[in-house]
Amino acid sequence: MTPAQLRAFAATVRLGSVKAAAADLAVTESAVSIHIAHLRRELGDKLFARTANGLAFTPGGLRLASRAAEMLGLQDRTILEVKQAGSGRRLLRVAASSLFAEHAAPGLIELFAGRADDLDVELSVHGPQEFASLLLTRSVDVAIGPRPATLDDTMTCTHFLNYQVIAVVGPDHPLAAAASAGTAELRGQTWLLGPSAVGRTGMVPSVLRRLGVPEHNQRIFQSHAASVDEAKRGKGVALAVAFAVTKDLAEGDLRQLAGPQLPARGSWNLLTLADREAPPAAAELRRFVTTPRATQAMLRGAGVTAGRFRPAIHVTLWS
Repeated sequence: MTPAQLRAFAATVRLGSVKAAAADLAVTESAVSIHIAHLRRELGDKLFARTANGLAFTPGGLRLASRAAEMLGLQDRTILEVKQAGSGRRLLRVAASSLFAEHAAPGLIELFAGRADDLDVELSVHGPQEFASLLLTRSVDVAIGPRPATLDDTMTCTHFLNYQVIAVVGPDHPLAAAASAGTAELRGQTWLLGPSAVGRTGMVPSVLRRLGVPEHNQRIFQSHAASVDEAKRGKGVALAVAFAVTKDLAEGDLRQLAGPQLPARGSWNLLTLADREAPPAAAELRRFVTTPRATQAMLRGAGVTAGRFRPAIHVTLWS
């Protein structure tokens, strides 16, 4: 069983056809078919069959698909660790929800990376629903965001910070003087939202669902800061992390709205593989993130210098 064979099978499973897998891997269809044929002979399992609706996988094929992604991720991790050992540097790959990445990650990463001269931190933004897969395939070492609905024995979850999401408007907005609004009134407003509103997992989508805000009343911005800036101009209602807009509220640039489901309370959690699987730097961050110094850095929102962490190539705010 070779990495090339596993990669061919994993691509076939992920894309649903041998043709698509061949295009993704930049090889011929016959090459993918040969790799899969070798796996079938070695494992004594048909793995999958073609049907009118696509590929139907055997129980063994489904098990191999899961293991293939894990084994390939472990291979990539091993290559990375060998290179790091040769260069004398370590790399910690952190996946974060967009809300945490924008509001709390810079201060945390600056402080944590500053404790070790040989450590680089790579930050990428993903939807929380992707965290388990990213960890199990060793695509990242740490994931930070809301606690998953289910958690199995392969991962550990460390809660470290509670936060509030509040609704804010500019001082010239019609609701600014009222300071509170009912569900129907809120539902009819224009909502100015950051990228965390995309998808169904997380605090912001949960608030929007509970209020029943229709999609045509939602405007999604590339960052949460951009949505709050629009709210300051009286363009609508924004959802903001409370500690991030404290100064704006104090100076009168924003007004907080009270109403049903508001403010909403959430928590940030750090996910890693179980201790025996997690790299040492991930275990270090798990211990560090619960300290008072780490909490202060996240709430302070200190900017991070360019040399402290590097974004992954696949960073996106539209997970």
